[in-house]
Amino acid sequence: AARRRSRHALPSSLGRGCVPGAARRQRANQNVAPHTAAEQCWLGLTRAFALALAPYMVRVNEGDPTAVYTDMINSQEYKDGEMGHAGATAEEVVARYKQWNAMPVPWIEPVDVANAVLFLASDEARYITGLPLLVDLWALLK
Repeated sequence: AARRRSRHALPSSLGRGCVPGAARRQRANQNVAPHTAAEQCWLGLTRAFALALAPYMVRVNEGDPTAVYTDMINSQEYKDGEMGHAGATAEEVVARYKQWNAMPVPWIEPVDVANAVLFLASDEARYITGLPLLVDLWALLK
């Protein structure tokens, strides 16, 4: 199906693609089981598209980040939800996120994800396809 649908886009394609993923899905997490399951589906689709489009020299990869510092993470609503109580502080959230990662950093910046995706789209990665590239502060090592 991927091959049939994509053949119309292939002439204008740059031969590279990157889909969003999440490092968290790489291990079981009972608190976010539906999210983990949905993320696993992304990996399957990434690999299926990579396989189907490889004969056309089109690469499909994922950028799989840990928590990314965005307006969402910085919002009070998110902090309260993460900590399970109203009035949660930034310090509480930082301490919680640092527990997830092997490196003593609570989260990464959007530019860190962008740099990983730029690498996957670059000529230096011309033979990499079907890869979930982790940008996770070594969270999976814990």
